[in-house]
Amino acid sequence: MIKVMALMKRKDGMSFQDFRKWILEDHVAFARNLPGMRKYTSNVLRAENAEAPFDGVSEMYFDSEQAMADAFATEAGKAAGGDAAAHCSNRFRMVCDEKLQF
Repeated sequence: MIKVMALMKRKDGMSFQDFRKWILEDHVAFARNLPGMRKYTSNVLRAENAEAPFDGVSEMYFDSEQAMADAFATEAGKAAGGDAAAHCSNRFRMVCDEKLQF
């Protein structure tokens, strides 16, 4: 299984509270429609921090990189990416192997 971490900075002019609501509530509806996603988590700063390079991180789990590519190529995947692009000024996607250390 692979883990995809999407690090996100809210778009210019968007309040931190609006970003929190978006990442914790609104964007989840798009994530639910991605075929093949095994697990999804949303993480957001507990308080606004102007110095932080990112405001939130989404974690997405797929069986393989091919499963991830297939999901993002669907209309649901394109819609999710479009929603994220509309709410973020910067995004960075990391494809990782998660290793539980303890």
